[in-house]
Amino acid sequence: MRWRGRLFLVLLVLLTAINAGRMAVHESYDGPGAGRSDLILMVPPGGTQQVASTLAKAGVIDYKLIFRAAAWFTRGQGPLRTGEYLFPQHASLHQILDILRHGAEVQHQATIPEGLTGSQIADILNALPVATGHVAPPAEGAVLPQTYDYVYDTPRHTILARAEAAMQGKLASLWAGRDPAVPLDSPAQAVILASIVQQETPLESDMPMIAAVYENRLKAGMKLQADPTVIYAATDGKQSGGTGITKADLALDSPYNTYVVQGLPPGPICNPGEAALQAVLHPARSNALYFIAAKDGTGRSVFSTGLKQQLDNIQHLWNQNR
Repeated sequence: MRWRGRLFLVLLVLLTAINAGRMAVHESYDGPGAGRSDLILMVPPGGTQQVASTLAKAGVIDYKLIFRAAAWFTRGQGPLRTGEYLFPQHASLHQILDILRHGAEVQHQATIPEGLTGSQIADILNALPVATGHVAPPAEGAVLPQTYDYVYDTPRHTILARAEAAMQGKLASLWAGRDPAVPLDSPAQAVILASIVQQETPLESDMPMIAAVYENRLKAGMKLQADPTVIYAATDGKQSGGTGITKADLALDSPYNTYVVQGLPPGPICNPGEAALQAVLHPARSNALYFIAAKDGTGRSVFSTGLKQQLDNIQHLWNQNR
């Protein structure tokens, strides 16, 4: 019968050890953790042992064994997930496991400013940190400029696809509610004109008036004579903003040079934002046919209804700024 006593003793020791382990895990579960500061950490794929090693190496936890035990005791709450997470300073085991099971991954931002060309947008996307893959320049005017959230390891083509889908959705919505007097035959034409308006002014408040000028010109059969289209033609589509147009540029033989061609150019010269799209589909009520930059540091434009008034404005502004 001696073996029964020994077996009882072994079982007692094992039960005591298990109970002590449970108590140790319980005491550590909700108490302050090892992390000395907030930490963003990429948790790679792998089992609990690898996750514990990653957390311990980063200083988020002190004891890998206790973490693994806590994960095992709470395994019914779900698997541990891979991803990039923010672990708060002194996060408890409870918090850490909850983050790994149910927390949101760290969000990164891809900001696409208004007025960039497709090539410039591709450069921005291809330089994004923690995104993967490579994208070619999108079609001009296909992307809606705004900020897009993404997480670690998101393919760049996924971000681009979201930006293109956003433009399609926004354009469809704005086109459906357009002013019926707008002299544009399609959403594509709206993007073309909006891309010109986008490059003509930094002020959203001036965009409806500038849109009105160009739409009045279209209705009157006048050439648009938009400087940004000349820049786009002269740089082979590399840029559409800026200054420095020469007399030779104005005579450039290009379908994008609106000093030479009649009507709209064959495509957008940049990727316009929502304000520019809204402006061309809801232009100001105005008979203006001309405008000139005030050059007073505000970015505003001065408008006129006839050539004489335009020339007078040019002379007045020249006298002010000389």
